[in-house]
Amino acid sequence: MKNALYTIVFTFFIILGATAQQPYKETLKLMGSRFDITVVANDPVTARENINLAVAEITRIEKLISSWDENSQTSRINKNAGIRPVSVAPELINLIERAIEISKITDGAFDITYASMDKIWKFDGSMTVMPSPETIKKSVVDVGYENISIDTTAGTVYLKKKGMKIGFGAIGKGYAADRAKQLLMNKGVPAGIINASGDMNTWGLQPNGETWKVAITNPMDKKKAYGLLPIKNGAVVTSGNYEKFVTFNGTRYTHIIDPRTGYPSSGILSVTVFAPRAELADALATSVFVMGKDVGLDRINQLPHIECIIIDEDGNLFTSAHIEIDRL
Repeated sequence: MKNALYTIVFTFFIILGATAQQPYKETLKLMGSRFDITVVANDPVTARENINLAVAEITRIEKLISSWDENSQTSRINKNAGIRPVSVAPELINLIERAIEISKITDGAFDITYASMDKIWKFDGSMTVMPSPETIKKSVVDVGYENISIDTTAGTVYLKKKGMKIGFGAIGKGYAADRAKQLLMNKGVPAGIINASGDMNTWGLQPNGETWKVAITNPMDKKKAYGLLPIKNGAVVTSGNYEKFVTFNGTRYTHIIDPRTGYPSSGILSVTVFAPRAELADALATSVFVMGKDVGLDRINQLPHIECIIIDEDGNLFTSAHIEIDRL
């Protein structure tokens, strides 16, 4: 669906309260990306123990869903595409089933079989000629979530066509953030933030009793923000495409690719999605880019407990039906 996901386009603010509890933060590289893990605790020893639990959970998930690790269950599914079904953990089956449901909701704008696409678009400055329509059409011939077969009784996943691949680049970090958050909540950690390269998942309140907040950054001037929004036990993901793009015949094509057509998205600079889970927010942020402003907002408005902010290529801000921004 895309060559890379750039989601670090907002900052979060931690306000220390005059209580025994404090937020403790650690920054690590996990799943090939930056993770900022913040937990509220009474002392640094407890905080470190809880952060270590989150790190262990994120590492476990990476081993399960990584398509780079040839020994992962995801890699075994890909290696056996068009050959045979592969037995995998129920957790992976459930994740794939949810991904397929998101594909249906978005009419295929989100599709984990995007990993099958030929990488014909380059966004590193080396591309001088637009691919031909024939090349673009051929690049997505093996893409299609409809060709994922799941047998829940046997516990298997089968990709029906040789050359097919699945990948979790547009959903994996969000899922890992969700799992780490749930683990810490179950352990009794009162509040915190799992920020997976911008896939931000929160629970509880700051020590001073205030809600965690995010600033919606202006992608045309990252030193400025449109305003602040609270996050109450939920997730927010911002996906931006204003740094990686190519321009042909006056049209700007960005690095987020429509898996149905092979053409890059256009017209939008950034999408911020608020959802109960980071996994869902992650997938929908990418999907809105592909669907475009009008269709994207219409689809978001049909989904319960989901909100969206879109900034188009002219810097105009659009929101879903039930969202308000505290202007700065």
